[in-house]
Amino acid sequence: MSAAAYRAVILALVAALLAVACSAGGATHTTAVPARGSIILATTTSTQDSGLLDVLLPLFEKRTGWTAKPIAVGSGQAMTMGRRGDADVLLVHSPDAEAAFMNDGYGQERQLVMHNDFVIVGPVSDPAATRGKSATDAFRAIAARGSTFISRGDDSGTNALERKLWSTAGIDPKGRGWYQESGQGMGATLQIADQKSAYTLSDRATYLSLRSNLTLLVLNEGDGAFLNVYHVITVSQAKNPGVNAAGARAFADFIVGKEAQDLIATFGKEKYGQPLFVADAGKTDARPGAP
Repeated sequence: MSAAAYRAVILALVAALLAVACSAGGATHTTAVPARGSIILATTTSTQDSGLLDVLLPLFEKRTGWTAKPIAVGSGQAMTMGRRGDADVLLVHSPDAEAAFMNDGYGQERQLVMHNDFVIVGPVSDPAATRGKSATDAFRAIAARGSTFISRGDDSGTNALERKLWSTAGIDPKGRGWYQESGQGMGATLQIADQKSAYTLSDRATYLSLRSNLTLLVLNEGDGAFLNVYHVITVSQAKNPGVNAAGARAFADFIVGKEAQDLIATFGKEKYGQPLFVADAGKTDARPGAP
């Protein structure tokens, strides 16, 4: 008997034993979902730093029997993992890079999950006088003043938008003394910016989740350029035969399903006074604006 067949027999026996145990003595129990194995989820750091994964993944495992092993990195790194076949499914927020990933055949399916928005945060004193300006005007003001700006510098979705905003503003910040790269995730970058009384670009969810420990304030928000859209992408088995296509599909189906979407729609509201994300599954596109 092959290993795969043997594993299938064992799973069937476990399911049968669980069913008998649940019905014994006429007791009422919820039938357990048999364990199916594990998947590797490469995801942006904001889903981890905000605490969203802590809510979603236990429910995913309970409902499907699959165990998710999250690796929180920048979206660019997540897609690099997908290209190598080192991840089964991606949860990312870098639309241009995602389009290239799909066009190159590395993604099987890409679905809209949710959105929130980006904000520019900075010190209370706002030395560059950015408050209330558009995204690009705020960046121009920071550069003109030479105020310290902390970039993630990690090829994440946040970093990709930041580079795009500098380009739109007609500024190349590389090599300038006021421009510093953390090379770290959003949470760590916010903490560094706070320590240095600097500006940075952040997704709203991570900022709100850490706000009680920060002195930085939101200075710029509401610009259409700040829209932050998340998609789930299943990695193509045709490109990487070793990926767990069944587990990836189960996760994608789960996160765009009603139960997960309802959780996403209310996540953070009780603690922060507003949800950290807007649930978007089933929509044709996400709409700008803060949650």
